[in-house]
Amino acid sequence: MLIAGFPAGPWGTNCYVVATGSGAECVVVDPGKDAASGVDEVVREHGLKPVAVLVTHGHIDHMWCVAPVAGSYDATAYIHPADRHLLSDPMAGMSPETAGMLLGGKYEFAEPDAVTEIGDGADLELAGLTFSVDHTPGHTPGSITFRTPYDAAPGEISQVMFAGDLLFAGSIGRTDLPGGDHAVMLRSLTDKVLTLPDDIAVLPGHGEQTSIGQERATNPFLLELQRGAGASTPPPSRGL
Repeated sequence: MLIAGFPAGPWGTNCYVVATGSGAECVVVDPGKDAASGVDEVVREHGLKPVAVLVTHGHIDHMWCVAPVAGSYDATAYIHPADRHLLSDPMAGMSPETAGMLLGGKYEFAEPDAVTEIGDGADLELAGLTFSVDHTPGHTPGSITFRTPYDAAPGEISQVMFAGDLLFAGSIGRTDLPGGDHAVMLRSLTDKVLTLPDDIAVLPGHGEQTSIGQERATNPFLLELQRGAGASTPPPSRGL
């Protein structure tokens, strides 16, 4: 299995290219600002053909290049219906600080030609891979994660989860942006993260790789949830 990831743009958003191997079809996860050139480089290096763009949520730092990447390769974009409007109107999900960074620029956003809405429990068969979709609202109403089996020695990694801004190494997604809800985020973490096996690798939207087991044991927000304390401490403002 081939997974190539790189941080892109001013927010350092992780974009991932996933395939069964070199010379195969592939999917692109969260091509944010300035990610298109990185995707092109990975595609050329490994002889890949993108057939799908998976969007964990509609924030601009994760979807800026969805339409350009999908259009360049005639690929279909997959997104939860609650965040679909952000593909063409990303300003609706921005903080005032982020909006201020973009003032004066002439930016136009539009949906790709092909968009497929996906919801909780969906299984996507793409590029020879299977992706299980979990709806994990809280950071945005339409936040989702994608999990796919990973071939490794027994007891190492069973699946890889593309977590977007749900879960980071040592932290969780912020909930102070439009559409964010801290209580809903805690339910998503309780129902969709703490129920997963420890041997799932987590590839987050920002920062370094981690695992469910590592976060269960050390993440202060998950530790509070496991103690029944409700994780009352607001998460830091990571991402846009």
